[in-house]
Amino acid sequence: MTTLNGPMVPPASGGPAKAIVVLLHGYGSNGDDLIGLVPYWQAALPDVLFLSPNAPQPCPGVPGGYQWWPLQTLSLAERQAGARSAGPILDAFLDGLLAQHGLSNDRLALVGFSQGTMMALHVGPRRINPLAGVVAYSGMLTDEAGLEAEIKTRPPVLLVHGDADATLEVGHFHHAKAALERLNFDLTAHVSPGLGHGIDAVGLKLGETFLKRVLG
Repeated sequence: MTTLNGPMVPPASGGPAKAIVVLLHGYGSNGDDLIGLVPYWQAALPDVLFLSPNAPQPCPGVPGGYQWWPLQTLSLAERQAGARSAGPILDAFLDGLLAQHGLSNDRLALVGFSQGTMMALHVGPRRINPLAGVVAYSGMLTDEAGLEAEIKTRPPVLLVHGDADATLEVGHFHHAKAALERLNFDLTAHVSPGLGHGIDAVGLKLGETFLKRVLG
């Protein structure tokens, strides 16, 4: 199976990792993008190991960019097939990380952006043992019906989206929010006025507060 790799930042404490945060980038980006979030959070999470793996497939026409699966139409069928293809790769990566550091699933959080959020919301609730939490920026659910049928655990979720997002419009946020509430997730949700397809200072602070809560 394909293995994932990308930049990492060890715990600021200098000691062994007591928790892990895995950052999942968006379509056409790479691990160097989201690892840039670490300086905003590291002081509040000094015992956390941060990793930001490149997605498994090079992204056509984007030098240095990667994709979790090809995104052309955003159709349900495309999202279903793509997430089912990439999901086992991410699962195996997470299992290997936890084994390497002697940690359990409840010491691992996922942070996704855009297509990385699709991956986090697909994989997280399908893991047998619950993760500490999922931070979902500017993304969407891959398949609500599939999630309902296959859900195994309900990690806490933070959803954040901009209401001026032209790439994945804010309706996807409202759909995901309603679905996760209906499925009884511990959900925190925020819409940033005027924000496009990105992460603002409010979203960063919400992410820090959420990660501190779920990782203790």
